[in-house]
Amino acid sequence: MSNQTSLAYRITSDGHRVRGDWANVPIADVGAGELLIRTSYSSVNYKDALAATGAGNVVRTFPLIGGIDVAGEVVQSTDSRFHEGDRIVVTGFALGEEHDGGYSQWVRVPADWAVPLPDGMTAWESMALGTAGITAALAIHRLEHNGLRPDQGPVAVTGASGGTGSLAVSMLAGRGYDVAAVTGKEHAHDYLRRLGAAQVVERPTAPERVRPLESARWAGAVDAVGGDLLTWLIRTTQRHGSIATFGNVGGHELSTSVLPFILRGISLLGVNTGSFSHQLRRQLWQRMNDDLRPRHLDEITRTIDFHQLPKAFDEFLTGRVRGRVVVRVNGAS
Repeated sequence: MSNQTSLAYRITSDGHRVRGDWANVPIADVGAGELLIRTSYSSVNYKDALAATGAGNVVRTFPLIGGIDVAGEVVQSTDSRFHEGDRIVVTGFALGEEHDGGYSQWVRVPADWAVPLPDGMTAWESMALGTAGITAALAIHRLEHNGLRPDQGPVAVTGASGGTGSLAVSMLAGRGYDVAAVTGKEHAHDYLRRLGAAQVVERPTAPERVRPLESARWAGAVDAVGGDLLTWLIRTTQRHGSIATFGNVGGHELSTSVLPFILRGISLLGVNTGSFSHQLRRQLWQRMNDDLRPRHLDEITRTIDFHQLPKAFDEFLTGRVRGRVVVRVNGAS
């Protein structure tokens, strides 16, 4: 196998321009680690589109194979925890940013990054979840660890029609929460109600005057946007409520006051799934196969073939994507 090549979507830079293109890369040169995986599926996230097109400063080393998610089957292992034929999923750990990612028919990864696919979960389902799913699950975990319960009131989800937002709406609804899906896309209202949203809230416009506190509406919130929308959530969250935030598409700066924190006692919880407790990572994958298993993956997700990647990147950058996009890499079914 050392003489064989792997079809991959590789990102390069000439010092001025970053671009992605197809390449046949020797399997021995794809990634590093104890596990050689035959990729079944990957997925497309907004970060993947930024990386592959050079629209964002995502890739830290060149050349690099893109794809921040990968699911596949172990073909070779030098780690006793994994054996040939094991089905695994890998997300995080700067995959597709600093290390070769899932846009390759074959990829090698460290064993410490791999999570065995939960019993009953298919490789396609794991990539319909992917980084977006683990992010939504970690956000809900942090909110519940901070005391959120379904009987406390509505839970807002911003960026609700996006991949992570859609999964969060479905997960929360499945847990019995009263979900308020916040979106600026009028055509997504029916879709969000089908996912379980009890109400759909129009994305607020920026007021001329911003008050430090407004009517308390949310027992908690999952924020996939950041910027002014996060500022609005902070002003409108109930006493002792919590906001789990991970997005910055609305801006990476935050303008707020201390009053919601010291008068209402709200909590702002950061969510980063790049690298965190491996025990918790496994626990969240099990939860996504159990109580956090979205009931609407077929509704949320569409599947594309490997050669359709460039078109998908363009759709992400122009805001034409709803929900999740799974990539069929090796003709998996």
